[in-house]
Amino acid sequence: MKKNLLFLVVFTLFCTPFYAQMIQFGVKAGVNFANFTGGDVEGYDFKTITSYHAGIVSEIKLLENLSIQPELLYSTQGAKLEGLGEQIKNELGYISIPVLAKFYLTSNKLSLELGPQASFLVSERNKVSTNDSKSFDFAVAGGLSYKITNSIFIQGRYALGLTEVSKDADVKNSTIQFSLGYLF
Repeated sequence: MKKNLLFLVVFTLFCTPFYAQMIQFGVKAGVNFANFTGGDVEGYDFKTITSYHAGIVSEIKLLENLSIQPELLYSTQGAKLEGLGEQIKNELGYISIPVLAKFYLTSNKLSLELGPQASFLVSERNKVSTNDSKSFDFAVAGGLSYKITNSIFIQGRYALGLTEVSKDADVKNSTIQFSLGYLF
């Protein structure tokens, strides 16, 4: 029993630095430029809204040039609808969970990211009371990331919604994100 316990302690001490290099956790925040794509609402034009996102991020190194990057973000999306003499701002707050494959292109600094994103609606702010938004949004996300240092990074990403935002309109979310993050 003592040998097993000693082995477990020694194994843990030697493997901890290995795992610390394999998994990093951090935070990120940034700006969203969001709009609706796809169908239309008769008499209205869609205009981009500026909003934000913030949350936690991790990077799990699989190979020298390949990592998986799961995130948990609060992200506001939506659009302005202009027409018929009025303007309606439809702002949707989501808990978003992107899980991206990260391919390093140059010496672990510049990377290409691509993967799915599932989002759950948690708030809806409209200038009119519609409350007809669907509670789940699925998207595909892709972009670039650059590590300024081993801890600080910047990202640019586009998320294209694949599911309809509303029960009454055939529109999907479309979001461009710019982020600044810090890995511990």
